[in-house]
Amino acid sequence: MALLLQAIIYIIEGGLSLIVGYLLFLTLAACFAPRRTPLTGSTGTHRFAILVPAHNEEQLLPGLLQNLQQIDYPKTQYAVHVVADNCTDRTADLARAGGATAHERFDTTQVGKGYALEWLLARLQTSDYSYDAFVILDADSIVSANFLTVMDARLSRGEKAIQAYYAVRDPASSWSASLRAAALAALHYLRPLARSIIGGSAGLKGNGMVFAAEILKRYRWTASLTEDIEYHMSLILDGQRVTFAPDAIVWAEMPNSLASSQTQNVRWERGRQEMVRTYVPRLLRVGVARRSFLLFDAAIEQLIPPFAIVAALSVVCLTAAIILQSTIGIWVGIGLLVGQALYTLAGLVLARVPLRVYQALLYAPVFIGWKVWLYIRVLLGFERKGWVRTARNDT
Repeated sequence: MALLLQAIIYIIEGGLSLIVGYLLFLTLAACFAPRRTPLTGSTGTHRFAILVPAHNEEQLLPGLLQNLQQIDYPKTQYAVHVVADNCTDRTADLARAGGATAHERFDTTQVGKGYALEWLLARLQTSDYSYDAFVILDADSIVSANFLTVMDARLSRGEKAIQAYYAVRDPASSWSASLRAAALAALHYLRPLARSIIGGSAGLKGNGMVFAAEILKRYRWTASLTEDIEYHMSLILDGQRVTFAPDAIVWAEMPNSLASSQTQNVRWERGRQEMVRTYVPRLLRVGVARRSFLLFDAAIEQLIPPFAIVAALSVVCLTAAIILQSTIGIWVGIGLLVGQALYTLAGLVLARVPLRVYQALLYAPVFIGWKVWLYIRVLLGFERKGWVRTARNDT
């Protein structure tokens, strides 16, 4: 029996070693990747449409609109379009008061951000508006002052689909928000930064996305629970790589408690599982046929389990190895945890997170335990399906 348990530990640790090894490979690559966008002599070359899907966002939308009025880019070269989607509050009125064009949509059969964006894009592309590129921002966000300047420079050098660094707006608001900031430093900064120099694609994160107009004309945006990931799949399967702009930042509000973040985490995990089932076999099949590292890397990214699962399994295996007095299992388990620590700390350092985020790592075991329990519930089908708006923090 002990030999069987040791064999199981070795198999699990072997799989975890492949995952952690790849994360460390990305960590090393990220350390050598450029983190500043070379700016051209002229700015304001491209005219941007900033699209903001908003459902009852009277609380947070004014902050974004005020922020967009203060960015360092010619005011004549960008316009803000807010789609007030099935709103029952003053979202549309506040959008107009904030200098944006408000588009009111009422359709209770097709609910959610994806449908709102699909509707707005179709509306703009058949209108008299003329734009060189489109920016997609969530209503609870703000952007860095150089956001459009950086995107303008990247579009000028031929990039067609660009993802900004999507970070936490107020990581010091709670330990939950701080831990989310730590997670996004690795997932939204380190990983796409690494892929910018190894030939991979940065991926699309749903917020802070920029597309040249020709991309959205060629590849139609369609609504789904995971429309950003699906759009990314359609791009890379056609050879279109998403690049990363680490110095253009979009900060979004994150739930400041585990309870209020549950719907968001459920949506993300259900979407990830759906993408694994739907796209990974195709990515691998087409990747083999084309000998494409771009597609192989995208498949690996989808296959890597959530970090909480990797960490939890590593602790379980190490504990079991100690009980069974398996020297190899113990050393491999220690190596796995050290590797994950290096990966996590590298993300924090590269993304330059505040000290509060480092301090919040003390709560990581609680956070990991909660997420593992949530993933199990999603896997067993206990969580509500469909789009559910993430709860907003009280002000």
